[in-house]
Amino acid sequence: MSLIDIIKNRYSVRAYLDKEVEEEKLLQILEAGQYAPSAVNFQPWHFIVIREKENHANFSEIYHRDWFNEAPVYIVICSDHSKSWKRAEDEKDHADIDAAITTDHMTLQATELGLGTCWICNFHVQKCRDFFNLPEHIEPVAILSLGYPDLEKQPVKKRKSLEEIVHWEKF
Repeated sequence: MSLIDIIKNRYSVRAYLDKEVEEEKLLQILEAGQYAPSAVNFQPWHFIVIREKENHANFSEIYHRDWFNEAPVYIVICSDHSKSWKRAEDEKDHADIDAAITTDHMTLQATELGLGTCWICNFHVQKCRDFFNLPEHIEPVAILSLGYPDLEKQPVKKRKSLEEIVHWEKF
């Protein structure tokens, strides 16, 4: 599958099959995140992987949706603000941008491997911090649910046209 086909085929999966994700595939997805670019190559991220069933029940309190409980794996993408690059002019912290890039790499790798993800940002941050006992400088930025998608429940993917989003030479 070409990269553009992978990009076009990726969608936010909200229905998963009851099927375990193979360790080899999970490691490939994590490696894709590892090799993502970051500002000044500081790589200010940490990935927390949740696979054990006993952790799923407690973890579901962080993002309470019925479909979320179906995913066999969760990856919490965290930013380390003590290690992220800050732009000199205005001190803009690029940790969130770096976390977004690494998350996107993992979603695309998952798609190539026949797996599905949903990129979740609307979760209880403090509950997540407490669940993992995160230090103050580590921020949970996103959660990826991961597993084999239930293809019978695939959503319709709508995109804006290029004419709506592309501006040539000026806005």
